[in-house]
Amino acid sequence: MQNQKYVDVVVVGAGFAGLYMLHKLRESNLNAVVYEAGTDVGGVWYWNLYPGAKCDIDSIYYCYTFSEELYKKWNWTSKYPKQEEILNYLNFVADELDLRKDIQFNTQVLGATFDEEHNIWNVQLKKGEIVKAKYFISAVGCLSATNIPKIEGFDQFEGEAYHTGKWPREGVDLTNKRVGVIGTGSSGVQTIPEVARVASQLTVFQRTAQYVLPANNYDYTQGFIEESKEKFEETRKLLHYSPSGSAIVPRNKSALEDTAEEREAVFEEAWKIGGFQMTTTYYDLMVNEQANEYVSEFIRKKIKNIVKDPETAEALTPNYMYGVKRLTLGTDYYETYNRPNVRLVNLRKTPIEKITAKGIKTTTKEIELDVLIFATGYDGMTGPLLRMDIKGRNGMSLNEKWENGGKVRTFLGLATKDFPNFFMITGPESPSVLVVMPIAIEQHVDWIVDCINYMEKQNIDAIEPSKDAEEAWSKHNREIAEMTLYTKGDSWYTGANIEGKPRSFLIYLGGFDNYRKKCDAVAASGYEEFQLYSSIREI
Repeated sequence: MQNQKYVDVVVVGAGFAGLYMLHKLRESNLNAVVYEAGTDVGGVWYWNLYPGAKCDIDSIYYCYTFSEELYKKWNWTSKYPKQEEILNYLNFVADELDLRKDIQFNTQVLGATFDEEHNIWNVQLKKGEIVKAKYFISAVGCLSATNIPKIEGFDQFEGEAYHTGKWPREGVDLTNKRVGVIGTGSSGVQTIPEVARVASQLTVFQRTAQYVLPANNYDYTQGFIEESKEKFEETRKLLHYSPSGSAIVPRNKSALEDTAEEREAVFEEAWKIGGFQMTTTYYDLMVNEQANEYVSEFIRKKIKNIVKDPETAEALTPNYMYGVKRLTLGTDYYETYNRPNVRLVNLRKTPIEKITAKGIKTTTKEIELDVLIFATGYDGMTGPLLRMDIKGRNGMSLNEKWENGGKVRTFLGLATKDFPNFFMITGPESPSVLVVMPIAIEQHVDWIVDCINYMEKQNIDAIEPSKDAEEAWSKHNREIAEMTLYTKGDSWYTGANIEGKPRSFLIYLGGFDNYRKKCDAVAASGYEEFQLYSSIREI
């Protein structure tokens, strides 16, 4: 007989989302438990221990803003914090709020099934335990399901093999080793320069070239830190009510309005400043193809000026539109290819045939390796949710409803019909990854907890979106996306990095400010676009 227990709320994941959710549920005097597969808090920042791992959002914005006290107690050291610093920050928050006592670590949630008769979720843990809860909340994020492409011979490799998202906690010594890195997305861009400094030979296997902007990271001064803390209220308001959840606001000017010389000067200044300053240069970079071509060509020229070998430079130069793939920040990324111990394999010209015992065999030769690093990213957006076996009404799984990601339907990215009392933090069809995540998380958590409190006060047993509301929101999400250039590229945004995954764009692009207004309006209406049930009867 399986062990069973009952709580009000089960939360999956102890990263930014899970920690804040637990804190808010406690404030509402709800009995909640968080299940976390890792040995401690941190979420993606617990697992991503690869060399060079860091955030590419300003640290003074990439943090909680629900508590002025917490904000002022913590001192960030640099603009773009390293993984270790972010993990230390989340541990600090867990300690300050005494959260660990309600988190069960080393515990994987396999699935959850909704019991329609009793309006209860039966949550199945890998340890064999069944936990019953009225509310089931996913805080697994958008990028936690690691992806290793299926390559023939993987099991034959006699060297060491790692994925950047599952890096060993004890670290990996790459000194004087022959290392191969597959993938040049964000984790690859951060890993490659670090590996190149210690490896005897680094071979980068690239399928698609990236637009890599210079990070130009720097340490904060004490004066800057103090000034940031003094501006807490101003900063919080700016982040929570801006279109992107950040302080980055594009100029109200089209790239087509400037002369070629003026544009060059604007782009050059943005490149010099670094970070995502390039996105602020003109408002129409992601909606106008000509404007996009101007910034694309500027960066292409930069790559060819930095990389000395013409063939390598050409392979590193993207031929698609700027921004349709997730933009990345790098430190000496392009410069790394000028090192004598670094070589690039263009998989568009010479694909991988198989992995051998000694290394990787392409269509032209075998490259011997001691260590193989998969910087191949994640099954994004839907992957973390669909890897749990979540079943709603009539035993229908989330995989079935969403047709394995081919027909995702949600309302506000927060809930989905036929899965009562199931909430998603930064779920598909919410602003999610195109907003500063801790800010999006705070808005989602606040809304979900307010909704639960409303249900408890009104003695409501279950809540789920109406079919009409869900269909309308998903249609709205798709229509806005089609007005931009984002849908015109292949990336993990669209699921193109996962073999066989249906193509879709599941990020709400209507602005975080407008999204917040919609969420607030739904709550103010008494959740009119939801179906509410009390003792099985619809209200």
